[in-house]
Amino acid sequence: MPRKPFVPGAALVVAAALAAGLTACTGGSGSDGEEGDAKSGGTSTSSQAAEPGRYQTLPEACGLPARSSLRGMLPGDGQHLSRDEAKKIYDGQPDITYDTDRRVGCRWTRETTAGTRHLSLDIQRVVSYDAAVSDDDKAQGIYDSKALAAKIPSGGNGSPSPADPSPSATKDQSEDAGKGTGTTTNSSTDKRAKAPSGSPSGASSPAADPSTDPSADPSEGLSDSTAPRVLDDLGDAAFLNDKLVTADSGVHRDVTVVFRTSNVIVTLTYDQWSTDKTMLPESQELQDKARSLAGELSESLSE
Repeated sequence: MPRKPFVPGAALVVAAALAAGLTACTGGSGSDGEEGDAKSGGTSTSSQAAEPGRYQTLPEACGLPARSSLRGMLPGDGQHLSRDEAKKIYDGQPDITYDTDRRVGCRWTRETTAGTRHLSLDIQRVVSYDAAVSDDDKAQGIYDSKALAAKIPSGGNGSPSPADPSPSATKDQSEDAGKGTGTTTNSSTDKRAKAPSGSPSGASSPAADPSTDPSADPSEGLSDSTAPRVLDDLGDAAFLNDKLVTADSGVHRDVTVVFRTSNVIVTLTYDQWSTDKTMLPESQELQDKARSLAGELSESLSE
């Protein structure tokens, strides 16, 4: 049987056709890939992540207040302190935290015959893991929840909310401030266990024992200038709370200032204890010193 003649030109034509087909397929795939990348890039551009907060780290809390400010807030009733005693008091006790870039705190205490004063500082850096919510907005939400829990009236200076929290709310607020710090002790319990003897320095005139009337408003007797309120001149948002708390071991007034600056929330609590329930710690003095320190802290954080 005769063989079919071999035609080199035909083989070349077939090879060229196959190569053209493969090139067309490859080109089509590349086109689709480029189109997909363009869509992905367009989507990323159109839905940009929310702005990060100003703060990426936190300072060391015990070193923030000036030593002069601490001396004024922790008066010694004329007591002379040795260098070691002064260092122990004014250096403060740092809170135990798991991540010092996210939360730091410090506590100071001074006991005298005129009463014991406590100062605590909690600084929280807020980070939003939602690309649609900025760190600042997330921090504002946490701040709003704190103001709501404290029942702070909206707006500027004004009267306290008709539904002021009970004395136990102050304890709850202290516990909330300590969440995430890794501390295992309750500051209110510590203070109750270390209630001082004697009446506080600068106390007001003798008053009826507030513990005799469980339904008494803990903010009763506060004027519009000292009642719980929003502060318009501190950080991006701020409020002040003032509560008088009675316990079996004595009475103490707790002044709390909370303010937000960008994605950082600062909670400052300043209180004065007395075992004499007829001598109530003066609100105006505690508030003035707490607000002054809060302003100092706000400036330090803004530097």
